[in-house]
Amino acid sequence: MTPDVLPVAEEFVRMFHAAHSDAGSLSARIAQVRAEIAETGTYRHTTNELAYGARIALRDSGWCTSGVPWRRLKVRDLRGYRNAAAVAGECVEHLRLATNGGEIRPLVTVFAPDAPGSPGPVIWNEQLIRYAGYADGMGDRRYTQFTETMQGMGWRPPVRRSRFDLLPLVVETQHEGPRLFTLPSEIVHEVPLEHPTLPWFGEMGLRWHAVPVISNMRLSIGGVHYPAAPFNSWFVGAEIGTRSLAEEGAYGVAREVADALGLDTSSERTLWRDFATVHLNAAVLHSFDKAAVTITDHHAEALHRLAWLRSRQRPSAARPAFRLDTAAAARARNGSPARFTAALDETRPQPTSRLAELLRQQHSLTSV
Repeated sequence: MTPDVLPVAEEFVRMFHAAHSDAGSLSARIAQVRAEIAETGTYRHTTNELAYGARIALRDSGWCTSGVPWRRLKVRDLRGYRNAAAVAGECVEHLRLATNGGEIRPLVTVFAPDAPGSPGPVIWNEQLIRYAGYADGMGDRRYTQFTETMQGMGWRPPVRRSRFDLLPLVVETQHEGPRLFTLPSEIVHEVPLEHPTLPWFGEMGLRWHAVPVISNMRLSIGGVHYPAAPFNSWFVGAEIGTRSLAEEGAYGVAREVADALGLDTSSERTLWRDFATVHLNAAVLHSFDKAAVTITDHHAEALHRLAWLRSRQRPSAARPAFRLDTAAAARARNGSPARFTAALDETRPQPTSRLAELLRQQHSLTSV
């Protein structure tokens, strides 16, 4: 908690009360916040303040895709969860609720905040669902280093490796260090990709997961920081077709598509990469629509983003926001540095058994 938390906290509380005429006495709430900060160095948001802050943060972050009703965004208040297994289990529950049979449900799940002497947990993964990348070029090349780090920490990929092997979820706490959890495959809804007019496209065996749950950004609300607060809306098609599948630094599938189409790939000036990428994006949108999984296209999203840029609020320390620091970005791609370095002196963590068992024991997690 920073020394100047009090003015930031007061500004947020005033902002909340200005938006909620039925919130009660502003002066009484400010007096309560001042007393908590004086005694503990921090304060606890009310349930309504937390929900309001998370919704505003997502709306203002630019991650809120077109059509998301941010005012009705569901916020899961799990601030009592600090143990890695409990956090991982609720991340699986987040995936289940967000997938919603393909009708993607936007959610934010908020775990324990940082507090003086008691920092909250962190999730290393950029998104809850990421695919492994191997040194031989198979898989998602963006995560080759992360994959190697996970193997060094005890994760074992499938005997028969593929382009779409699920990486483990890594949750780090101050008292446990980083722990690895295998996502149960039945909770990960994937869409096989096919093309509306190219029958051979489906034989490429491409697929992608249905829900983009951003998991390594810090939620800041009125001077209180929640280092683990995964959130999701739904995919923009180009995020999959262009940035993940087409780009050479990721899957590099554009060249395979171009070769199958018989395009001249001898020079970039033939624009073969552009033609191939259009087909990839068309396949993504067609396949998600066929599977009845919510998705939007980049043209609709561009109009939404322009409207957002015109209306967005000027950022300030008191305005709720999702933020990404350099250490969190490095953990998501390289698997380091750990947030709590002292924990690395202990025995290296081993992957847990499938999280399905955690879900069957949900009732026991509420006691953490």
